[in-house]
Amino acid sequence: MNGLESIASAPMWAGFVAFVLLMLALDLFVFGGNKAHKVSVKEAGLWSLVWVSLALLFNGALWWYLKGTVGSDIADQKALEFFSGYLIEKTLSIDNVFVFLLIFSAFQVPAQYQRRVLIYGVLGAIVMRAIMILAGAWVVSEFSWVLYIFGAFLLVTGIRMLVAADAEPDVTNNAVLRFARRHLRVAEGDHGERFTIMRDGVRYVTPLFLVLILIEVTDLVFAVDSIPAIFAITTDPFIVFTSNLFAILGLRALYFLLVDMADRFHLLKYGLAMVLTFIGVKMLIMPWYHVPIQASLTVVAVLIAASCLASAFIAPGGKNEK
Repeated sequence: MNGLESIASAPMWAGFVAFVLLMLALDLFVFGGNKAHKVSVKEAGLWSLVWVSLALLFNGALWWYLKGTVGSDIADQKALEFFSGYLIEKTLSIDNVFVFLLIFSAFQVPAQYQRRVLIYGVLGAIVMRAIMILAGAWVVSEFSWVLYIFGAFLLVTGIRMLVAADAEPDVTNNAVLRFARRHLRVAEGDHGERFTIMRDGVRYVTPLFLVLILIEVTDLVFAVDSIPAIFAITTDPFIVFTSNLFAILGLRALYFLLVDMADRFHLLKYGLAMVLTFIGVKMLIMPWYHVPIQASLTVVAVLIAASCLASAFIAPGGKNEK
């Protein structure tokens, strides 16, 4: 396979990018996404519903367009690839939410400032994901054996997550933060929602800016896991990009929806680890057996549902809930 093979035409790419920019502009300048306020569970639930609905509507529109241009078989295949990729990316983004919660808690970021950090985090994540997806798609198209490296990486990552599922990272003492503190002027204390301030004619960054750096680095780390995972479903860069972007666009709403329920789903990390392990195995056995997309979809859904259900009946520490 030579070059980047995609079902999408240039107008489809342009249309989707325009849609993303429009939604971000509406969120920032019309719906108050850039104003400091505490996001309620009701607001987060409504926005989560909006983003999931938009993803499903996009998938329906993609299926309808492809059915009329290239036939039902390809339309069905691409729609299933998108839905599977979206579900996997949405599932893996839950782990981002837990780490975001740790970061905000460690730095004691007030709830009303978290939304601004997350929206800039999402903007940075979109740029990073776009670069990584296009680069990854090119590498896979030119060197198909890279998929087996992705598979081995995901398998090892999944096993490591299983082993260290209960360990909490020390987010306030990592190498990125130490580097930033050495090379940036940091104005300690509470400076509201500002990322920088001027003091005696000198520009300083605030602790909230350090939190933003950690959020961006966290998403970059998780992208290294999630992007190879979707290549197990499809190598079409348009499907990879759109399913990734829809998951990222809904990440902020998902965070505020789950922030008060994180402790209730204490076993979800095991489910996520098993999802990565399963996808890694799937990629490694491709030369001998191709796992159907429908089967992958079912396995991922069952693993996540089972870990959530188990969390409701098994208390932290292994004791049954009464």
